Amino acid sequence: MATPANLREHLQWAIEVEHATMPPYLTALYSLDPERNADAAQLVSGVFVEEMIHLALAANLLNAVGGQPRLDAPHLLPPPPRTMPHADPSIELALLPFGQEALGMFLRLEQPAHPGDPAEDDDYETIGQFYDAIEKGLRRLCAGLGEDQVFTGDPARQVTGGPFAHTAGHLSPVTGLDSALAALEEIVEQGEGAARADVWDGDVDLFHPETKAVSHYYRFQELVLGRRYRPGDTPESGPTGDAVTVDPAGIRPLRPNPRLEDHPEGSAVRTAREAFNRTYCKMLHQLEQAFNGNPTMLGMSAGPTFDHVAPEDRDCVMPSD
Repeated sequence: MATPANLREHLQWAIEVEHATMPPYLTALYSLDPERNADAAQLVSGVFVEEMIHLALAANLLNAVGGQPRLDAPHLLPPPPRTMPHADPSIELALLPFGQEALGMFLRLEQPAHPGDPAEDDDYETIGQFYDAIEKGLRRLCAGLGEDQVFTGDPARQVTGGPFAHTAGHLSPVTGLDSALAALEEIVEQGEGAARADVWDGDVDLFHPETKAVSHYYRFQELVLGRRYRPGDTPESGPTGDAVTVDPAGIRPLRPNPRLEDHPEGSAVRTAREAFNRTYCKMLHQLEQAFNGNPTMLGMSAGPTFDHVAPEDRDCVMPSD
């Protein structure tokens, strides 16, 4: 990343990376009966909320260096299955019900980089290596051009908030190199664990305040292995805490990678899917507004109503269509 323009390009990619994780996580979450599978619903919903925070942090980073975050764009919604944007093809994303296949996909997605793995700004093997490349680019540009020539964005475009439901994570403004590095650290540690050698991400567990929060990769390990991590556990020991139960009868049936044409026009399922698609696309439209000078739209974008959004009939295609 030799130029500010190249840095901005990669930070837009970071937004697209974080967004790409959301439909798979939401699909698995929506397939769970939250009463019969409370443990799994809590773990998956917590990861989803933190991915939303990561997306907003990536937008703050891009705004801080004078960019314009884009979310309301057709290329962000290719049909599944798909690969992670600009990643190694082994990171494939699909819309699947909760289960072993979905958990295997999530573990590959959140796979920690090994200490010493090289930074990779394209065709990256892990998300951590991609963010390492962004960190190196930021440091290099600040050293060469001066921090004030890199962080040229309007501070009023920053979005803030926290703690959020299901997580103790915070959404902090980015105004210079130190806060940018802190934002990158938050993203990577919540996904992979602290220092890529720890189960924990450094935050307090909102539901178990006596301990730290488990990073995304190891939360999915808890679901695969059927047990919680507890203080003293390590990646090598595995989880040795309380049991995590999954009731297969509490997983709603779902066709993998569903499409609108799977259902006849006018059917209840298709009508519901069309309504969901419109709502999701309006959410992306509002998020883009929030990240481009109207931060108060952030809360509204995740709210239950979108009636005031103008582009009711624009052509918007969800990843499932």
